[in-house]
Amino acid sequence: MSRSRRRRTQVIIIGAGPAGLLLAQVLHEAAIESVVLEKHARAHVEGRIRAGILERGTVEMLGRAKADARLKREALSHDGIEIAFAGQRQRIDFKALAGALVTVYGQSELTKDLADRRAEIGGETVYGADEVALGDLCSSRPAVSYMKDGQAYELSADFIAGCDGFHGVSRPSIPLDALRIYERAYPFAWLGVMVDAPPPADVLLYARHARGFALCSMRSRIRGRHYLQVGPETELDQWTPERIFEEIAVRIGDDGRTELKQGPLLEKSLTTMRSFVCETMRFGRLFLVGDAAHIVPPTGAKGLNLAAGDVHYLSEALMEFYRHGETSGLDAYEGRALRRVWKAQRFSQWMTALLHDFAAVDAFQDRIHRAELDYVLSSKSALASLAENYVGLPY
Repeated sequence: MSRSRRRRTQVIIIGAGPAGLLLAQVLHEAAIESVVLEKHARAHVEGRIRAGILERGTVEMLGRAKADARLKREALSHDGIEIAFAGQRQRIDFKALAGALVTVYGQSELTKDLADRRAEIGGETVYGADEVALGDLCSSRPAVSYMKDGQAYELSADFIAGCDGFHGVSRPSIPLDALRIYERAYPFAWLGVMVDAPPPADVLLYARHARGFALCSMRSRIRGRHYLQVGPETELDQWTPERIFEEIAVRIGDDGRTELKQGPLLEKSLTTMRSFVCETMRFGRLFLVGDAAHIVPPTGAKGLNLAAGDVHYLSEALMEFYRHGETSGLDAYEGRALRRVWKAQRFSQWMTALLHDFAAVDAFQDRIHRAELDYVLSSKSALASLAENYVGLPY
């Protein structure tokens, strides 16, 4: 094999998902050079079906990154959600309760926009980077080696941002004795389907039912994205389109049932439910961002938005370093990010408990959750707290 090709940049970003590409774009606008390394092909990254709810802070950051042109044209603005419970549907007005909206825009579309924008500015993204390895993390010149088309490459930089998700190489590059990890598994999963049919409501419709949780969401006005609480060992083949639509209809109740539109299933998947936090978000010159450091249950729509929060704190710190030689922001990154992470974990766990059926695991606690949901829906102050957290806490 020929000798490796060596070069240098300012920031190496591992992962070309939305977190990595957003960080790269924010840094570009601040005249900070970066190289993005991605294990998979671009089509694979953009084909991942993920979250679709953006907080106001995330949308504002996309604007500052000049990556929001298509979002402005195609995204949907939602002023609330609806919750179906005990035979009733109640609308929660975010605008009235929290003075803000949320934006519906699929993560796959956002990833495409960011990748297109990076190509437009001539930013370097290496797709198909294999055998990625991080080294010298505690030195002033951390490095990454990788293979591409049979050729070995080495990159050195001032900093490395690990934006490569829960299963990436960044977190495992930190010594085990330096990791502080907290996690929780949930006794159910989400069966998710993409439906080529309009959603049953003009906002997200959450439902708590004796047969389990359901959520009717959307990717556009003509395409629905729906979820059902199922057992973690569920086999997707057991769930036919007819069974899926019937179960959604039962759980959302009579009001929603008449509005539920059936159509071809474009995608079907199973999502395990877990909470995970790696409190070691910095090790030397390596900084973890997004799912590399934390996973939340999707009930509260916080995963992508938490990643955007990490991007906000890290990009601010890097700008301070390159503009003024300041390292205080870098030193504070982990603490600032974790404050937001744990608040989002609290909210996500709370929403999950309120809306899912836990009767098979703890019947007493399940009754407490039902009573709390009943209280929340009857209390203006409790609804205001829900709305404030859902639209996104300020940075």
